[in-house]
Amino acid sequence: MPRSSLLDCLNGQLVRLSGIAGIDPAAPQHLMSDLLGSSGSRPVSEPPAWPSAIADDHTPVEFSLAYGHGQPPALRILAEAIGSPPSVPNNLAATSQFLGRQAQRLGLSLSRLAAVQDLFTADEPYGDFVMWCSLVFRRGRRPELKAYLNPEVKGVAQAPRLVSDALARLGLGRSWQATLARAVRPGQLGVADRLSFFALDLHDGPDSRVKVYLTHHNAHIQDVVRAAGLVDGVDPARLSEFCQVAGGVVRFERRPLVASYTFGAGSDEPVGYSCYLPIRSYVQDDQEARDRVVALLAPFGYDAADIDRAVSAVARRPLRAGVGLIAHVSLRLGRPHPGVTVYLSAEAYRVSPPGLPPGASRPGRPHVPRPAAPRLARPHPARPRAV
Repeated sequence: MPRSSLLDCLNGQLVRLSGIAGIDPAAPQHLMSDLLGSSGSRPVSEPPAWPSAIADDHTPVEFSLAYGHGQPPALRILAEAIGSPPSVPNNLAATSQFLGRQAQRLGLSLSRLAAVQDLFTADEPYGDFVMWCSLVFRRGRRPELKAYLNPEVKGVAQAPRLVSDALARLGLGRSWQATLARAVRPGQLGVADRLSFFALDLHDGPDSRVKVYLTHHNAHIQDVVRAAGLVDGVDPARLSEFCQVAGGVVRFERRPLVASYTFGAGSDEPVGYSCYLPIRSYVQDDQEARDRVVALLAPFGYDAADIDRAVSAVARRPLRAGVGLIAHVSLRLGRPHPGVTVYLSAEAYRVSPPGLPPGASRPGRPHVPRPAAPRLARPHPARPRAV
């Protein structure tokens, strides 16, 4: 009997998720296969080719469904291209090659990425990655691609200046210092508040965005509410309720909360805000996570059956048999697509047992990634999810 490959495992889940989003699975399958390259043919009975930080079990792909009012959910795939042989620099090269192949086919614009990419380049990259990709599929529209760059690629201390320079090059620098002053707790930049991602839409349309992500370790709900207050249209009561319902705590001492700020042309202030909550670290099992997600999506017109279809598309086990299938949940506020996103792990290699998952951050101690020096194996840190 032939051994199941990583791509075999992911394709079945992807077809079912495409049906939920109301899209033809052919384009998502083609793009995911091209992005994974030869690593997709590796049997899942063997260890992962690379200890990707995309997912807890090192699967280099994570699925998500973005729900909003009166529309089918958008299907998203966050993925890491795996080089040959796998390494942080070779994975970056594989990602760049993938984008080059898709640029003409999908009408991508790589000009803004080219304008800042040298800032996110280092001879010895620091952290888990240099660049990841996100693929977004909406019914009736062409696929959208995004690039996620590592602000700490030259070290934690260099991240604020790197982000500031990148935004300035893109004509979005005027609001950055004010954003930083409101978003970061006093004295915690580079300590408990860390710059996690710098994300770019790879098109030049009027709704093209740049997003900056901040990880808030050991944060209280009020820290997040205060930080979100600089964005017009953020309802502090809704944000507070989201954190309480999804997390069940008021201080997040396990895996950290993550916030993102969306910047667009023509505005001197962020136009959108999202809060990402690692729900798997605050529930005993995925049945509990599912029940909380049902409550979060009810205000947007979705019911338990909608959530169960999404979970069933990827699940290969009872929900009480593990934790982490529902990995994150996020609340999107402001422009352009307010709503809730649910992040689903493929669990291609491993299922975390019920209870506090292995690798959860220890209370009060933010994770400090190691430099990405060449080596055969690397510890798997807790990373925020990108959208």
